[in-house]
Amino acid sequence: MFQIDRLYRRYSHDITIALEAIMANKLKSVLTALGIIFGVAAVISMLAIGNGAQQEILEQMKMVGVNNIIVNSIFEAPDSQSESENGNKQKQKFSPGLTLSDLEAIQQVVPSVVHISPEINLNSYIQYNGLRMQAKILGVTNDYFALFNLPLDEGTYFSANQEEHGIPVCVIGANIKTKFFSTENPIGKYIKFGNVWLKVIGVLAKSDIKVTGFENSGINVYNDNIYVPAKNILLRYQNRALVNSKKLNQSNTIRGFGFIIFGGSTETQAPKNYHQLDRIILQVKGTEDIASTSEILSRMLLRRHSGVKDYEITVPELLLKQQQRTKDIFNIVLGAIASISLIVGGIGIMNIMFASVMERIKEIGTRLAIGAKKADIVAQFLAEAVLISVTGGLIGVILGVILSKLITHFAGILTIVSFSSIIIAFGVSAAVGVIFGLSPAKRAAEKDPIESLRYE
Repeated sequence: MFQIDRLYRRYSHDITIALEAIMANKLKSVLTALGIIFGVAAVISMLAIGNGAQQEILEQMKMVGVNNIIVNSIFEAPDSQSESENGNKQKQKFSPGLTLSDLEAIQQVVPSVVHISPEINLNSYIQYNGLRMQAKILGVTNDYFALFNLPLDEGTYFSANQEEHGIPVCVIGANIKTKFFSTENPIGKYIKFGNVWLKVIGVLAKSDIKVTGFENSGINVYNDNIYVPAKNILLRYQNRALVNSKKLNQSNTIRGFGFIIFGGSTETQAPKNYHQLDRIILQVKGTEDIASTSEILSRMLLRRHSGVKDYEITVPELLLKQQQRTKDIFNIVLGAIASISLIVGGIGIMNIMFASVMERIKEIGTRLAIGAKKADIVAQFLAEAVLISVTGGLIGVILGVILSKLITHFAGILTIVSFSSIIIAFGVSAAVGVIFGLSPAKRAAEKDPIESLRYE
């Protein structure tokens, strides 16, 4: 116990001398610590950006659903022509586009499908009690909410009767409720979308995930949408499967399908979207079923559409995983660049400590002459380097956390500062002080006392 106490008093004295030296040269110490401060701050902020990006990807994966496959419609003019191998033009085969019969066939034929839902999109205005706003209505089935993990905040989903007969009911997004029903319960109320009154039977829980730019991956802005049974849209709004060239030619003008009259002559343009359904979304049992199911879907739909590939099969989870890998590589590069500043800060500490040794040669000689051991000199200069790096590390941690918050506030980039990133950055800064301070400390301890006392 006595030995431990003696060692403690001995090395605490060395640390006190180191602290006095730092306080005596405040400006030099601050400038020495700047490299560590900015290095730690850069590492923490870069790791926070990486954690935020990873969290966004994980949330987006939840929103597009696990093991989902999306069949998107591709719009082509039904009377378009293509060239054969011998150069002669030939009419393209007729395809009905994506239809409910396609969905039913997939449901019956493909055994790996767990959930499946159509999606029909329409844009118009919602009206309620004099308020009006633009919104999107989606014709879906109850499976849609399971496919995209959309829980209810209140109310119910569609009943089997409502789905089968296209009853005018709806489930609304959280922003629709906030806009129109901020002071009342929306359940049981009627809102007008287009020319149809819809009864509100449910409200979805609010989603705070930013999904801008991911719509093509199967993500919608769920908070702003209205969901109705798919057959409701087909019965009360539009059913593109009922439109054909014969019906179009029976009248000079049909609203919404691009007929333009110029001085008695009629110029017709085929509707861009002739698909009854905009998308078919399905979920398979396991990730291992995705590739085989996609291949089956491709062959099956190609046969049903008379060899016309007017659809596109995508797997949003795979697209998001590719983006995650890209972001991971980018984050590693950013972290490596930020870590270089820590190394530069360590080199700065080493340079300043070598200069400090040269400036304090007489002090070193005096301590050695009055009985200090080499271990005391090493402890003194090593403590000085470590104190500078640790203090810089603490300031850098605070600066890094503040910088991460500023990035989120001004740049709109999600940042998550984890406890592990703080420990890593601070630990590296302390290690830098030890590694780069050891060599100058040894150089100081190796000085000859007599020569040091004579040094001018």
